[in-house]
Amino acid sequence: MSIVTERPRTTEAVVAPVAAPPRRRVSPERVAAGLTLVALLIASVVALRSVDIDPARMLQSWSNAERFFGRVGAIEFPPLGELLQLTALTLGLVICGTLLAAVLSVPVAVLAASNTSPGPVWRAAARFVTVLARAVPDVVLAMVFVLLFSLGTLPGILAIGLHSVGMISKLFADAIEQIDEGPRTAVRAAGGTRLQQFMAGVLPQVLPSWVATVLHRNDINLRGSVILGYVGVVGLGMEMSFAFKSLDYGLGLGYAVVIFVLCVVMEIVSSSVRAVMLGTAPTGRGLGDRVVRRATRRRGAATSAAPAPGAVGRASTTATSADDATRASGTPAPATSADDATRAFGTPATAPAAATVATMLRRPWDRARVRTTTWAAVAAAVVVASIVVCDIAWSELVTVWSGVPAVAVQFWPPSFGSYEMSTMVDAMGETVAIALAATLLTLVASIVIGSLAARNVAPSRGVRGGMRLLLVGIRGVPEVILAIVLIVVTGLGTQAGTLALALGGVGLLGKLLADSFEEVSSGPERALAATGATRLQVYAGATLPQGTRALIGHTFYMLDTNIRAATLLGIVGAGGVGYYLLNASQGSNYGTVTAIVLMILVTVLAVEGLAMWMRRVFR
Repeated sequence: MSIVTERPRTTEAVVAPVAAPPRRRVSPERVAAGLTLVALLIASVVALRSVDIDPARMLQSWSNAERFFGRVGAIEFPPLGELLQLTALTLGLVICGTLLAAVLSVPVAVLAASNTSPGPVWRAAARFVTVLARAVPDVVLAMVFVLLFSLGTLPGILAIGLHSVGMISKLFADAIEQIDEGPRTAVRAAGGTRLQQFMAGVLPQVLPSWVATVLHRNDINLRGSVILGYVGVVGLGMEMSFAFKSLDYGLGLGYAVVIFVLCVVMEIVSSSVRAVMLGTAPTGRGLGDRVVRRATRRRGAATSAAPAPGAVGRASTTATSADDATRASGTPAPATSADDATRAFGTPATAPAAATVATMLRRPWDRARVRTTTWAAVAAAVVVASIVVCDIAWSELVTVWSGVPAVAVQFWPPSFGSYEMSTMVDAMGETVAIALAATLLTLVASIVIGSLAARNVAPSRGVRGGMRLLLVGIRGVPEVILAIVLIVVTGLGTQAGTLALALGGVGLLGKLLADSFEEVSSGPERALAATGATRLQVYAGATLPQGTRALIGHTFYMLDTNIRAATLLGIVGAGGVGYYLLNASQGSNYGTVTAIVLMILVTVLAVEGLAMWMRRVFR
């Protein structure tokens, strides 16, 4: 009887419901960030409506384009010798400017990185330098240097170099912050100086990422050199601007075709150099981020750093494969293993500086070393040739300082001059509206094209290859050339600028999203596929959710870029504050130029702060 009476109790204990785990609360900050994203989306839709893009009207105005091209006739090209000289001059100017930016960015990045900065004040100052360099358009810097120097390549080199510091130093610093501290700790424990710690413990890990960043920035600078020609910087951009200003449209379009081909070739060459010289490929989660060795990814093995004296266990527990590090932390990680650092730099990452040189000299001349040495020699030859072609007047770097006070007085104090403040604020608002509308259009198109360009989403290899080729072709067209062509079709105004930025941005954002989607964890995708889910269901349920954070980050980067680009496109008649910037520079109203630059700086700082907040909340 006792057994019978106790059996129901046992049954009740077994079937008693288990208490559900408490539902995780969503933080108020995350809610605020989500509402901010919704507000930005609504603002972008409103901006798109204000731009008033009307496809029907564009089709009606196509007759204007037909009449224009009828008047242009055949596309003309300059004599071959002159064309080769201008092409070499443009390439040399861009390469020298990018190299200058890379050299200047190293100390800025070391000060800006939290793990190498001497203190928070130094870090804040260095980070402000990166934002300031990005906020001041290179065309404004070119205006200043054209006044300071005689006609030549120095204004363009300095303008490109100083402006590029903003992007390169930021990405350099991000790479330093994500290194494995094991090798650097080992060098410090062995009594290494700060310089030895950097050379043997930091540089080998970040070098592949830095090379990828510099090559990518060189591509951007080549496209941006076109607009510098409108303010007096020598090269193909200046000759194209002269041709259009003199109504020689056939010759102007000829220069535009040459610039387009040059940009596409440079994009292909840069990608090949990254793959062949380093044997690596970007993860796609950011520009210049962690590079993943293909051989490692094929093996699927996690390469761990060898424990160093004084840091036993640290390196082995922190160093993982690129995929594991990225998926665990949610952020791209630079080369963290001693094996990767050894292959990239040629020496063990934990070796002191003196031992590093000795190890490099004793290393056998295998295929990897021959390849690295060959590409290093080619790179050195290209740099030397660029410096020779530019024919830099070095003496002006010494004598220019006497003219700085006179030029500085022209730019200060800032003033709107004959313009009303409300007019300039409205023009700046128009620039922001162009950037928002263009970013929205770019995002929609990039999600489609970038998804089809991803290996794990595209229905076939042919579709993926076609989409990748399309992205390369779009990236090869400078936005200013797109704006000029669209102005011919649609007329002056914000419509041409918005469409030019939207089309040009697809090349960059689409590639970033494609790479990011290819780097998501394959586990959830395989799990959904095993349940019989269709390709679209796998994409919507696994690929897209995992890539959402990267999508948000890349979109904010695109918005930041479009605000500056919208300013520059106004110079060629695409609307916004750039129109007033060009008028002020041509009328020598440099106080107005300074006032406009300050407006741009405040706007870029606001976007930068918003982007940093979003990355922190959604990390």
